[in-house]
Amino acid sequence: MKNIFLFAGDLFLIILLISACTPVNNPTTIPSQATYTDPFTYCAAVKTVDKPDERYTGEAIPEEVIQGYLQAAGLKNTTEPEDMLKASTFWRCMDGQVMVCNAGANLPCEAKANSDKTPTHAMSDYCKDNPEVDFIPMAVTGHDTIYDWSCEQGVAKVGEQISKVDAAGFIANIWYALPAGK
Repeated sequence: MKNIFLFAGDLFLIILLISACTPVNNPTTIPSQATYTDPFTYCAAVKTVDKPDERYTGEAIPEEVIQGYLQAAGLKNTTEPEDMLKASTFWRCMDGQVMVCNAGANLPCEAKANSDKTPTHAMSDYCKDNPEVDFIPMAVTGHDTIYDWSCEQGVAKVGEQISKVDAAGFIANIWYALPAGK
């Protein structure tokens, strides 16, 4: 009789171990992540993202984003070929809206704004070579700086803030918010 109880106890442990290792169909399991092909629906869902991620499965630069950019920038009658526009246009989501930027004039669409007030080595070197210039060109400062820079007695000096930064950290005046459904 003692052997039967030991066998039953061992059997109970084996069943307990098997059930602990067997996956259970749990109704509270998180469903697979939703995907979106429309940039406006995507942005409404994800709210803020620096660039489209795997949840966006539509065209990289949709026609409605290009047309929205042209309208927002006042360039409706542009002669620039659409493939060139698509190659230099970027979009992201901020507060549920589609934001669009075109890097055509060396604009830093993909970079966060640089709010550092410390001169770089390149700025310091430029000022050593040009000790009294009124401005340091963006080729030296970088197009992402939000400050005006100059040289004073061979030292790089930060000046006035020339660009605002949006809530996501990008230069605000180069990004356009597109109205939903455009």
